[in-house]
Amino acid sequence: MVLQISSSPNTALIVTDASIKNDIATSISHIHQANYPLIKTVHHAAFVTSSEAELFAIRCGINQACNKEVVSKIIVITDSIHAAKNIFNSFLHPYQSYSMAILSELHWFFNKSQDNSIEFWKCPSCLKWRLHKDVDKDFKFFNLTPSFPCKIF
Repeated sequence: MVLQISSSPNTALIVTDASIKNDIATSISHIHQANYPLIKTVHHAAFVTSSEAELFAIRCGINQACNKEVVSKIIVITDSIHAAKNIFNSFLHPYQSYSMAILSELHWFFNKSQDNSIEFWKCPSCLKWRLHKDVDKDFKFFNLTPSFPCKIF
């Protein structure tokens, strides 16, 4: 089913993940369009929560997908659906700034066409789905070299 959906040139699949190691978070998003890997983003931040890192990965993916002219459907695939739910939480919460930035992008995306849509799918890492394994591989093969090694404890 995923291969059929992702083969459409109008659909962007965003596969995200985040991990924290030694107080440094890595947020990764892979964007696929027409069964082809399009964009990979990798970002690092110090002293953030895993939910912040996940929301940032989602934000980066949505930002990239919204800027593709032919994309009318976005599917975000994450193992942290609880973090994604914060995007649409209208109550005050610690991740409000991430939510507002994502909603701003989505507002622009939906104003382009009333037919545009977004879906969020949960895919736990333990399922070992091929596209999610590719994101996990980026974590394993990327070693962050601190800019100020004397500051790492």
